Amino acid sequence: MTFVEVKAAHRPSDVTLLDRHGVAIQTVRVDKSVRRLAWVPIGEMSPALLNAIVLSEDRRFWEHSGIDWSAAAKSAWSNLFNTRTRGASTLTMQLAGLIDSGLARPAGGRSIAQKLGQAVTAARLDAAWKKSEILEAYLNSVPFRGEIVGIDALAQTLFTKHASGLDAQEAALAAALVRSPNATPVAVAERACGVLRLQGLGCTGVVGLTETALARRGGMPLGEQLAPHFARQSVDPLGPAHQATTLDASLQRFAADALRRQLAELAGRNVEDGAIVVLDNASGEVRAWVGSNARSSAAGEVDGVLARRQPGSTLKPFVYELAFEKRLITPATLIDDSPAQIATTGGLYLPQNYDREWKGFVSARTALGASLNVPAVRVATMLGPDALFERLRALGFALPESAGWYGASLALGSADVSLLALTNAYRAFANGGVYAPPALRRAAGARPVRVADAAAVYLVTDILADNNARARTFGLASALATRSFAAVKTGTSKDMRDNWCVGFTDRYTIGVWIGNASGEAMHSVSGVSGAAPVWHAIASALHAGAPSKMPSLPAGVVRQRVAFDSGKEPSRDEVFLAGSERPLQRATAEVDGTRRFGITSPRDGSVFAIDPDMPPAAQRITFEGERGQWVLDGKPLGTSERWRWAPWPGRHRLTLVGRDNQALQSVGFEVRGAGVK
Repeated sequence: MTFVEVKAAHRPSDVTLLDRHGVAIQTVRVDKSVRRLAWVPIGEMSPALLNAIVLSEDRRFWEHSGIDWSAAAKSAWSNLFNTRTRGASTLTMQLAGLIDSGLARPAGGRSIAQKLGQAVTAARLDAAWKKSEILEAYLNSVPFRGEIVGIDALAQTLFTKHASGLDAQEAALAAALVRSPNATPVAVAERACGVLRLQGLGCTGVVGLTETALARRGGMPLGEQLAPHFARQSVDPLGPAHQATTLDASLQRFAADALRRQLAELAGRNVEDGAIVVLDNASGEVRAWVGSNARSSAAGEVDGVLARRQPGSTLKPFVYELAFEKRLITPATLIDDSPAQIATTGGLYLPQNYDREWKGFVSARTALGASLNVPAVRVATMLGPDALFERLRALGFALPESAGWYGASLALGSADVSLLALTNAYRAFANGGVYAPPALRRAAGARPVRVADAAAVYLVTDILADNNARARTFGLASALATRSFAAVKTGTSKDMRDNWCVGFTDRYTIGVWIGNASGEAMHSVSGVSGAAPVWHAIASALHAGAPSKMPSLPAGVVRQRVAFDSGKEPSRDEVFLAGSERPLQRATAEVDGTRRFGITSPRDGSVFAIDPDMPPAAQRITFEGERGQWVLDGKPLGTSERWRWAPWPGRHRLTLVGRDNQALQSVGFEVRGAGVK
């Protein structure tokens, strides 16, 4: 076996992950049976180490031809007369046993035949290899103490330094462990002192050094550990010792620092955790993945990029895009922002705005930009829960429950999603409605699929990039305002347990989560004050030298000047799907908040009981909701806001159909009569 072959066969127990430019960013242990780190060239080992090993194990190493015949003769003479045995195994012979499993030392010691084989192999090695190669291979292959194999693992585990930095005492301790790897600290220190005396050096401090070194347990190898959470998802345990990733080390450092600084700014508001992910729009490759602020978090091992939490208002853009796509509304459509009661499986749902104020009639542009809740729920009710649910699933959200389970609250982010899935869904918008899963490894992208209409996506993008549209809630100088194009949205979950900021530029999609891994509520921290500053810092850094550009107007989108009746909003140029543009927007002709929305009675899952002692005419069930056609068990009943129905025992399905012949809502209920179980 050649030196090159031995070096190539060296398998570290830890894989080193490299960023997209070849910079080492993380090590991951993949072999738990042994601790063997990278191969260390002899030129990167301290002279003190080389000297100590040769003095301790093979003083004539540089002179003999692989076998020290003088030492062998003395060892044999001592054994013959039962005197103290001298070791005659050279470094070259020991290396032969390390690289050839057939020559490995058995528990009971080698036989005469095995010793002869070891000597023959050592002679061949010495003839074919350089002395420096023999010493280099030996120090990278020799077992030390416990699971430690090789000088790099020893130096980093026991002394927290590289092999190049070992001093004379540390080198002597390493040499002592070669001869007596499992000896007590006292015995190891005594032998280390013997190695030092051979060099004319003193032993002061060796006992303390030995006790401290042997008490250490293996931790992370030296070097930057920038992406521990990403490493869990991307490392190939069976792959090469150095594996390329999609990350950018400089961006990863910047993102981690930005998160750390923001959490420090929020000190005193009960905020401990955060996470960041940055995706390349074109390839889907992950450029940064910060799973937690491990330095200060009590849950640093929890990966906030993959943890599932309620995304709040960050789901609203998907509601409006689908409504634009179905031509139910336009960005200029006026929607009533006033108190509403929405029937859900859990009872009546009364959405509130963040500032708990009502704005009256506002355009869809303002409703989305200013993140108003009631308009979003009204629009979602027009879509129906099934349509929104299916669209979110198509965008990569693995929603665990059914559409009916979430109901109207799905529009306000009642489903649990991960930061990675949410950010990648926004990336689909950055790509004009084309979805592909994120790529955690290079050249691993899946085939993209069109999920949403490009023209409708552009309308939402234009709104999310409009700083004026969000001014009613966030003002004009919030962290959402950028110097070049960016479409961005914040979200805050119930009781301020989580807040988010997700958005995209022309090249990148950035997602930020701030909160507590424990689920504990924060104190007065919203998306714009918690996550948005981190998002803004990263977006600004990514485009410091190349401003982001607004996407071009796609086919099927037109610009039209619009004016609003009664001065509801200032006149402006608005974007429309071709054929839906209207120059004047009147409140009375738009989504009216004064009417009932969906089915308000009965609620889904209601149970009615027929009383046999009461006359049937007094036991009619009243169906209530917005004006539409009532359909019971597939049979039309009539059109009105209220319908009185004579109950019949059994399970029933009631559907309310709107003016466009689309089902607005469907609920199930049961009627139980006398004798009916």
